[in-house]
Amino acid sequence: MSVRVNDKRRYNADGTPRSGPEPESETPATQESPGQSVPPDEVTQLRSELETARRRVDELARGLQEVMRDRDDFKQRIQRERERMIDVEKGQVAQSLIEAIDELDLTLAHDDGSPFAQGIRLIRDKLLQKLAASGIERLQLVGRPYDPNAAEAVDVELVSSPDKSERVLAEQQPAYALRGRVIRPGRVKVGRYLEPAKA
Repeated sequence: MSVRVNDKRRYNADGTPRSGPEPESETPATQESPGQSVPPDEVTQLRSELETARRRVDELARGLQEVMRDRDDFKQRIQRERERMIDVEKGQVAQSLIEAIDELDLTLAHDDGSPFAQGIRLIRDKLLQKLAASGIERLQLVGRPYDPNAAEAVDVELVSSPDKSERVLAEQQPAYALRGRVIRPGRVKVGRYLEPAKA
């Protein structure tokens, strides 16, 4: 039985050991010798290509950051618009409750302390609580400086003190606001001070 040996460096084709020095390993023609250097033009070109690639990566990174900022801004705008639409719907629904409270307030203007009046006051207070639970508050205007954004001045009264000038003296119809935005302006009486004529 013959054994075939494929290692041609140490054995002959028939399997007998080869005598003499081992042949040098073949070096690929394409392999560069250790001392060979890269031409300067090629180094310059590679550096230029690397710098161009770095600039391109920076541009892409900045573009990605801008896209992410735009996306976040868009999401925030959508959220704000959604909240505004919800507030508009709440305000429209609240108008009917506010009108009912106005009617109860008119009835309570002649409160005689009877059980009937107490029942009406209880109902009105419950409705005000429901509005407050929805984020709608009844503004307290009496005694405060007159704000045309919160109320309409339907009456003016001359006052003897400058401290009461341009302040709300009485409230004919209360104002309501939702998250700081007036959804129903009030109707008020405003004080006006005039300096006495000098003799």
